[in-house]
Amino acid sequence: MENDKITKMLRFYLLATELKELIRKGWKNWNIDRTRVESVAEHIYGTCILAIAIDSEFNLNIDVYKVVMMLVLHEIEEIKIGDLTPFDKVTKEEKRKLGKAAVEEILNTLNKKTEYIELIEEFENMQTEEAKFAKMCDKLEADIQCKIYCEKNSLDINKK
Repeated sequence: MENDKITKMLRFYLLATELKELIRKGWKNWNIDRTRVESVAEHIYGTCILAIAIDSEFNLNIDVYKVVMMLVLHEIEEIKIGDLTPFDKVTKEEKRKLGKAAVEEILNTLNKKTEYIELIEEFENMQTEEAKFAKMCDKLEADIQCKIYCEKNSLDINKK
């Protein structure tokens, strides 16, 4: 029984940590002039740190633990479907359908599968203040990263 739990945990861990190697495709599309650009896992880390920092400095009256869980979990679909961007010409509906199937497959053996899927759905549907805040952190982190690339002369937004 314990071995089964360890196997499930390690399976999920190994799948999820594939995001450390998945480079954010949007930066490739923007022709970032650097040897290395951020991975999806680095983006996730950035969104979580941003949420924690904002929560520390402003009285938002939100459950930051829930926010961090949403930020960590909502990208796991990319393990199976990749980092789809508007350049891929995949509709939001198609992406949601593909993402939902990917999440089901990735989480299928975890005991908290239903809880995690509900958090992802809440994030996608922006049903709560936590979901809205998480979505804002997700977008803001990408904007900040873009600014960093611009300041390091790795990106000229006027040329894209």
